Order: sequence, then C-alpha cells, then structure tokens
Amino acid sequence: MVNKPQTFHEAEPTVEAEFPPVAELETAVAAALASAGGLDASDVTVIASGSTVTLRGSVLQEGERVRAEEVALSVPGVTAAINELSASH
Repeated sequence: MVNKPQTFHEAEPTVEAEFPPVAELETAVAAALASAGGLDASDVTVIASGSTVTLRGSVLQEGERVRAEEVALSVPGVTAAINELSASH
C-alpha cells in the first residue's frame, strides 16, 4: 500500500484564518464591556468593520450608554465606535 500526501487538485490545501481579525476585535471589545465597571453589557452586541465597532442593544441608563462607548474606544485596535445603544431610563 502506498500512502501519499493528501492534495486537492494537485495543490496543498490552504487553511483560512479560523478567527479573522474582526472577530478578534469583536471578542476583545465584548470582553472589555463584560468586565468594565459601571455598566451591564449583557444586552450589548459588538459588530466590527475594520477598526470601527458598532455597539447595538440596550442598557439600563444613559450613563451606561456613554460608558460602553468609552470602554470600546479604550480597546487596542479600535479607532471609532458607533453607539446605537438605547437606554431604558
């Protein structure tokens, strides 16, 4: 029996990045929001496009809305934050 390396149409298979840079940025911002004091980010979604992040969802107070944007902008790699959060009070 002869074993030869697995190929796809005579070319070595390439592996795409499992976690593209935007996913890493979204994860970093979400983690920063989750651990930041002064806000409950459990209903906040982070969407990255390049180095700009969009915050969507809701928080309890206007102060938390402002705080979420500050935290997002403090994450390395974030150059702009679009704040689409709504505050219920």
